[in-house]
Amino acid sequence: MIIILKADIQEPQLQNLLEHVESAGLQTHLSRGTFRTIVGVIGDETAISADRLRSFTGVHDVVPVLPAYKLASLQAHPQPSVVDVSGVQVGGGYLGMIAGPCAVENEKRMDDIALAIKQAGANLLRGGAYKPRSSPYSFQGLGEEGLKILRAVGDRHGLPVVTEITDPRNLDQILKYTDMLQVGARNMQNFVLLNEVGQTSTPVLLKRGMSATIDDLLMSAEYILSKGNPNVILCERGIKGFDPQTRNLFDVAAVPVIRSLSHLPIIVDPSHATGRPELIPSCAMAGLAAGADGVHVEVHDCPEEAMSDGPQALLPDQYAELATRMAQLAELLGKTIPVKTGASP
Repeated sequence: MIIILKADIQEPQLQNLLEHVESAGLQTHLSRGTFRTIVGVIGDETAISADRLRSFTGVHDVVPVLPAYKLASLQAHPQPSVVDVSGVQVGGGYLGMIAGPCAVENEKRMDDIALAIKQAGANLLRGGAYKPRSSPYSFQGLGEEGLKILRAVGDRHGLPVVTEITDPRNLDQILKYTDMLQVGARNMQNFVLLNEVGQTSTPVLLKRGMSATIDDLLMSAEYILSKGNPNVILCERGIKGFDPQTRNLFDVAAVPVIRSLSHLPIIVDPSHATGRPELIPSCAMAGLAAGADGVHVEVHDCPEEAMSDGPQALLPDQYAELATRMAQLAELLGKTIPVKTGASP
């Protein structure tokens, strides 16, 4: 940590500052320059508050050396983390290929889609039972009945399942059925929810908020990690832009940036990022080429009948074509698309 002092700081103010820092068990190194005086702080930065230091008279600014997201940072964990989702590894060279409809609608449709994506090469099945919608009049999901369908279909096809949690009060119920919890963009900074899922050991897919910075995303992951759950996968799903050509702005640069800052796996969601099926394949491939640890794609066998997000879903045959291309790129990049342990390919 570096404390930058104001030019007019008085000696008693400086001594008061140094005594405060040293009382926390830290060492100080004073460096007087021609235009600026700084104090280098040596030791465990977590022992002292940067915000409190900024309140001292004569302090211009405080610059932490370590990021605020200590557990999510590469400094804390220099090697890429691998998250095991009920036998499917994600991260560290293993790709999580998540596919399925936005919402669980009925068992027959869910079964048909699961069969198609499994044959195409997906290794994780997604489907929402609780849907946070912009309008209170839109379809909100089937609730526990949807969870039961998702679990039964996933088991039938040997696919671990992913579903969204929107309310901490539903956590115990959802944990009975899912292999991975999804915290959606609208809940990325729902800190009560983050603390609750952090107290489980179930993997968490944490989506970037629509107006969130990369630091915001990593700090939200820190909430989960700090409660003891190390199984966090990040997801870039597009942020708000000003161009109406796409639903969101696909920030593909976030992938290599996050890989340079954090050990956590990062996947991309080109379905929500673009909102346009014809753009999904290119953006999915771009995400993998940028270093993503997987791709999240919405698939529906009859988008015009979908209860949620039909216009941005790929048809099963379109997903199969994309999955073939992604598998070829994965091989070129030296990465593996694993299947669930004990499941038939």
